[in-house]
Amino acid sequence: MSRPATFTPPPGTRAHRLRTARGDFAALTGEPAEGPVVGTALLLPGFTGSKEDFIELHAPLSAAGYRTVAVDGRGQYESEGPSDDEGPYQQRELARDVLAQAAALRAEGAPRVHLLGHSLGGLVARAAAIEDPAPFASLTLMSSGPAAVAPPQQERAKLLQGALAALDMGQVWEAIQGLDAPEDAADLRGDGEDLRRRWMRNSPAQLIATAGQLCTEPDRIGELAALGLAIHVLSGERDDTWPVPLLDDMAARLGAERTVVTGAEHSPNTDQPEATAAALADFWDRHPTA
Repeated sequence: MSRPATFTPPPGTRAHRLRTARGDFAALTGEPAEGPVVGTALLLPGFTGSKEDFIELHAPLSAAGYRTVAVDGRGQYESEGPSDDEGPYQQRELARDVLAQAAALRAEGAPRVHLLGHSLGGLVARAAAIEDPAPFASLTLMSSGPAAVAPPQQERAKLLQGALAALDMGQVWEAIQGLDAPEDAADLRGDGEDLRRRWMRNSPAQLIATAGQLCTEPDRIGELAALGLAIHVLSGERDDTWPVPLLDDMAARLGAERTVVTGAEHSPNTDQPEATAAALADFWDRHPTA
């Protein structure tokens, strides 16, 4: 789980509903204050995360000329979704949500969009691109690997699935906070009412379904490489979810551009936002949306 420094949008960033053919999604959109918009980026958060995970990227990317649209996926935080039906959270359904979001942005004037997915969001983003690459000028996989997460993370995801099946969201949150484990082994822990409020507004069915995807995701790198899409693999210099050497290998298999953000771990978007934003803008500048 990324821990944003704040849940308050910065100046120039607005909270709104992104209306699509598949329903409305909660969004935070940053707009350049001056000059033309050189491109639009759609940002997808990871497991247990939200649009606020990208909150520190909006200002530097806006300064670079980019319109940034971070969304809560179906059943995440402020986007509605059923609490007891896993069907709408199957990966193909989530991918089709992303295609609908991209279509809505293109209807607003974006010729194509830069797609970015963090962690689980990267798995959903690549599924959307494989389904239909036409709306996308590029794909950035941020701390998101080629297949299922590392075995220790699979065990944690399965434990969480079991807890969510047996307990309510409040009970699960309290149990997580009581874990006697270091932060990198219990990354759902967190102080602050904002983090708890976000957790409580997630759909348990969404969490159960997507935890399963993290444990069973097949390797789809061959399918993705065949698209000929401009791809960027970005991560921190340490990652327990998908180890960095695995991400290096994935980038080589994809023929992708590769960025390792110094001083960052699984969430370079919150660990080192300025360096992350600079790397994103540099990549997007080389792959214009027009």
